[in-house]
Amino acid sequence: MTDAATVKPMGAGPRVRSAPAAWTLWLARRLGLAVLTLWLTSVLVFLATTALGDPVKAILGKSAETSPARAEQIRAQLNLDDSIFERYAHWLGGLLTGDLGTSVANQQPVSELLGDRVINSGVLVLIAAVVMIPIAFGVALICANARGRRTDQAIQLVLLTLAGLPEFVIGILLVAVFSTTLLHILPAVTISAGGESPWQNPASMILPVATLVLAVAPYIIRIVRSTLLEVLDSDYVELARLKGVPERVVLRKHALLNAIVPGIQVIALQLAWLAGGVVIVEYLFSYPGVGASLVDSVRNSDIPMVQALAMIIAAVYVVVNLVADVLSILFTPRARTAIGS
Repeated sequence: MTDAATVKPMGAGPRVRSAPAAWTLWLARRLGLAVLTLWLTSVLVFLATTALGDPVKAILGKSAETSPARAEQIRAQLNLDDSIFERYAHWLGGLLTGDLGTSVANQQPVSELLGDRVINSGVLVLIAAVVMIPIAFGVALICANARGRRTDQAIQLVLLTLAGLPEFVIGILLVAVFSTTLLHILPAVTISAGGESPWQNPASMILPVATLVLAVAPYIIRIVRSTLLEVLDSDYVELARLKGVPERVVLRKHALLNAIVPGIQVIALQLAWLAGGVVIVEYLFSYPGVGASLVDSVRNSDIPMVQALAMIIAAVYVVVNLVADVLSILFTPRARTAIGS
């Protein structure tokens, strides 16, 4: 006797989505995760800044009791008389509509204060990435081609040394070498006239860019080198060698192409780290970016500025990782087939 519940109706096989629908669904899920991550970050940022204590006392100090009018103004500006849920809803609504609030220290809109700073930091990270990526892949190729020889060993020693140094130590060493009596050829700080962008004085950007590159490149080089060596030891590369394919062609066409996807992932992680790690470098070289603004805002207890800067850094981190995921899928045929099928 046949159980009717176990009989599948005719034509009721697994649903097969078209490739565009499958890609749309995958991208929608990935965007949903990104939005969820940013929302959770907004909750943590708001709770962390709220837990710092009474912002009126933090901003005014002892004058909070002698300046009741100013204290009341700050309380009204930060909606401190509302419940924590109402304050979060008001702040989140402002974020979603592009209203980042008003700086307590400067009494100016946060968006106006941060506009040029965000652009300056973006240019600094972009230049560092443009310099870093070809250098990282080039050095990794040299190491893989000279595996085990003195050249490879010397480069690995330098990379391990750089990887063990914090970015502020690298920056101080560069300043000591290139901006003191030893080699006084580059400015130690980034100083630009009012209204000018820092890249209008390219010499002042060399040391900040060099610090970021030296702090990040060793990790990328080591990952790409490991991937290259793994590919060079694979069976299909050995088969290509047996067919008489020159080693430089094997290295360039087989090994390097397969190292792109891991390279994209580690580059994305390092660029995302730069979004936050650039704070120290900017402060060290007095670079007018979000890093220096974040330090000044924390020092002045300027909560709207701190909240806005934290969300900007988090958004950059999420977007960079999202772009890296998309590029990794596009460069991996097996992953493309899995999503589109």
